Amino acid sequence: MTKEWHGSLNLIYGKQNNHTQILASKNQAPLKIQRPFYPEGNEVCHSVILHTAGGVVGGDRLSINIELQPTTHALITTAAASKIYRSNGQFAQQNISIKLDSESCLEWFPQPTILFNGAEYRQDLKVHLGVEASWMSWEIIRFGRSARGEKFLTGNWRSYTEVWQENYPIWIDRQCLKGGSEMVNSILGLADNSVVGSFIFVGQPVTSEVVTKVRGLWQSLGIDMSGETGVTRIPKGMICRYCGKSIINVKNWFNLVWHYLRIFYLRRPSCSPRVWS
Repeated sequence: MTKEWHGSLNLIYGKQNNHTQILASKNQAPLKIQRPFYPEGNEVCHSVILHTAGGVVGGDRLSINIELQPTTHALITTAAASKIYRSNGQFAQQNISIKLDSESCLEWFPQPTILFNGAEYRQDLKVHLGVEASWMSWEIIRFGRSARGEKFLTGNWRSYTEVWQENYPIWIDRQCLKGGSEMVNSILGLADNSVVGSFIFVGQPVTSEVVTKVRGLWQSLGIDMSGETGVTRIPKGMICRYCGKSIINVKNWFNLVWHYLRIFYLRRPSCSPRVWS
């Protein structure tokens, strides 16, 4: 019988002598945080979350709580792609709560999530922004192990994201897909594609010129343009969407978007975590 995990990870980042550090860390298996590193200086703390069980099964409950104190800056990613295995009849769920105090910045870039056929999975992510705080994030999902010819014929995926600032909703997004449903093949849904992605930037106003530039970054890749993309302004931010067949293509686009926004808004070039190489 497969063991169900009820894991948790709680992190508090703070600043001491202009040095962003993890001030408090508490975890319960299978979640764990690696020792932080500083490839771009002491102001930005890079952290890598590990899931030591190797994959998520039905009945798993994972909870991640992150707090950034004022003026701190952290970049958090995961050590590997998340694998959501075929369910035993129960939902697996991950709850993420992020609190960003004034003038803090979090770059939240987990590696892609792969949903096996028959997976039952839900993720709830809620972000609370303080005054002049900013948040950049992406979510990349593959439905079925395409390299093996597997399709998402049964199962369920749900992704609920909320971003709030001073009790005001900035962005609320609800996505769901039932395996084998009409939405898998419909042009109003996945249109028989297997990969979807969202890139979110919230915290500062975005001009129409920035939106035009980000749209052009997709064209500049010179890749197979069979995927659909979109860029939309929201209050104090922007959303990029992708629907296609290639994780590599969406990651390349999102990396260009990240690099551009980082220079334009944060005045520093992108610095990819070493686990991405």
